[in-house]
Amino acid sequence: MSGGRTGTVVFACMDADTLGGIQRVTHTMAQGLAERGREVHVIGLHRAEKPFRYVERPRYTSHVIHRAPVGRLSRLGRRRERRALGGLLREVGPGFAVLSSPSVVTRIGGLLPERLLPIGQYHGSYEHARGSWHLGSVTGHYGDLEKAVFLSEQDAWLFSEHALLPNACSIPNPLPVWPSRTAELTARRVLGVGRLEGVKRFDRLISAFAEACGRPVPGGAGAPPDLAAARREAGEGWELHLIGEGAERGRLLSHAAECEVSDRVVFRGAVPAARMADEYVGGSVLALSSEHEGLPLVVGEAASYGVPSVAFDVSSGLRSLVLDGRTGVLVPPADVTALATALAGLMASAEERRRLGAAARAHVEAFRPDRVLDRWEALFDQVTR
Repeated sequence: MSGGRTGTVVFACMDADTLGGIQRVTHTMAQGLAERGREVHVIGLHRAEKPFRYVERPRYTSHVIHRAPVGRLSRLGRRRERRALGGLLREVGPGFAVLSSPSVVTRIGGLLPERLLPIGQYHGSYEHARGSWHLGSVTGHYGDLEKAVFLSEQDAWLFSEHALLPNACSIPNPLPVWPSRTAELTARRVLGVGRLEGVKRFDRLISAFAEACGRPVPGGAGAPPDLAAARREAGEGWELHLIGEGAERGRLLSHAAECEVSDRVVFRGAVPAARMADEYVGGSVLALSSEHEGLPLVVGEAASYGVPSVAFDVSSGLRSLVLDGRTGVLVPPADVTALATALAGLMASAEERRRLGAAARAHVEAFRPDRVLDRWEALFDQVTR
């Protein structure tokens, strides 16, 4: 098989159409490689409960193996899966199979024909893998693949050293687009983007936002009276817009009421991918309060529109996006008061928002779709030499 831009690329996910970072990256890469002339297939082992459309006019082919959402499979279900995957994979041409997670590697890796060279991705951080079953699975299975791709150089090094992976390398996730317009950063709006699920800890973001606006936070020490008064003045008119949907919505509504910011927290629900540009342009700060992340795409997307971020420092992937004090602000994980202080500082200073936002946009040019796809093409060439 020749190198360059020939050869099929198959992307495989547990489900390919859920609203999530892995899925967004998969569809961005699939469309980009298809536009470069490759035959591309996206396989979802399961159908999403609420399918989300990432690309309006895909130039790749999508497949769903099971109509049911992700869950335990019966013995009959596993046999059907092997039969369906076997038939599908026999029909595609020679090339590469990009397996998006440890679960996908164990489900599909052994079914790949020799003409599809397996490449494993891991979208989390080494810190998160070490605290879960992921590290054992990556250690046990990724070494048998052609390449194991991680999100940052530090993650690749840590997996190489501690999981003994000689095939580890790093390629960051691509931004969906590189925008021509940027935010003015004058709107009094903080953005929180992601699924309303426990791991995103939007409850901590709501608490931090309330504290940044000088409101008392239940169970917290609260800011000194003079600082609280100054924050109330600087935070006048600011809103927190949560973009996404999920099971935590009711609890988060209640928490906003407890923090006395029900009038300031706007639950936007899921926003179509095609309209997210308007959301970023209409924001002035992005806040990330997750317990763990790999390389959070929303931070890179915001930066591409010139919007700076404040975030809990939870992974090396995040640190590759946010250079603390230069392109945004990082604070210790789970430190709500520190997050509130960082938010308050940016809410109070348009000049600081513009300084960090301009630097953030310049920094994330490395994550432009064309540049990341070039790195994947170089990896494909390397694998086939």
